[in-house]
Amino acid sequence: MTPAADSPTLALARRVLRIEAAAVAALADRLGTAFERAVQLILQRRGRVIVTGIGKSGHIARKIAATLASTGTPAYFVHAAEAAHGDMGMITPEDVVIALSNSGTSEEVLTIVPLVKRQGAQLISITGRPESPLAQQADIHLEAIVAEEACPLNLAPTASTTAALALGDALAVALLDARGFGADDFARSHPGGALGRRLLTHVGDVMRPAEAVPMVASDAPLTQALLAMTAGGMGMTAVCGADSRPIGIFTDGDLRRALEKGCDVRSTKLTEVMTRNPRSIGPEALAAEAAELMERMRISQLLVLDADGGLVGALTTHDLMQAKVI
Repeated sequence: MTPAADSPTLALARRVLRIEAAAVAALADRLGTAFERAVQLILQRRGRVIVTGIGKSGHIARKIAATLASTGTPAYFVHAAEAAHGDMGMITPEDVVIALSNSGTSEEVLTIVPLVKRQGAQLISITGRPESPLAQQADIHLEAIVAEEACPLNLAPTASTTAALALGDALAVALLDARGFGADDFARSHPGGALGRRLLTHVGDVMRPAEAVPMVASDAPLTQALLAMTAGGMGMTAVCGADSRPIGIFTDGDLRRALEKGCDVRSTKLTEVMTRNPRSIGPEALAAEAAELMERMRISQLLVLDADGGLVGALTTHDLMQAKVI
């Protein structure tokens, strides 16, 4: 059966995506020494990176600045028009300015170029025209040429802004790698996000402390363990030996399995139905590690032990969910 033809809407949407994908792919083939020089220039300067532009290029510049800042390269956005009306004071001689303009002739951007030079800052331009005034006046020019815009009129900035954004991402990632910026560094830049919680939260931050963890002795009757588990509200109780160190855990899962085997709650010994040598984790471990361990072992509770095997707390999947680790 011949597949149905795309509607005009779908056909146009596919055309847009293909044009923009081709524009980005072409950038990869054109990257050369200018890109490497730009990376080295930013690494060598002691100041910050200021990204500027106007119109749609200004929106892309703002995003590039945000990406740089979140990946280890201090950066901020300065609107080209505002720079000419006082915001040039934000730029120091140790800074690098990245100026975006597809045409390379944006009046507001060109107005501040002499001021950037006078300040002693270095200028990197990203344009679609290497012969443009902005490209010619820059210390380093990065080409973001596109064969055509995705707009059917070949007017609205579409493929050109996508190409500039991708080039900015390439810069940010190259700088990230050169600085040895890792996941922990990224988390410190995003402490309020889900990644920050996953990478910065430790087990000791979210566990129930030892005094809140239900515990029974190994020679306690099963009925006592059931009462302790119910009162504790964790779906488990730690089972401790003569030295008060955990030798096992009794969970609601252990209870279900015991009942399925027909055990008599009044006569069965706790040691017969508990889980010996249960999984545990240290308080200094990341909460994300605890979540991964619990998921892999298909368990809902985890004892937290110190280096000597002493009980310092316990975790449940509910605790991790409340802390937004999972």
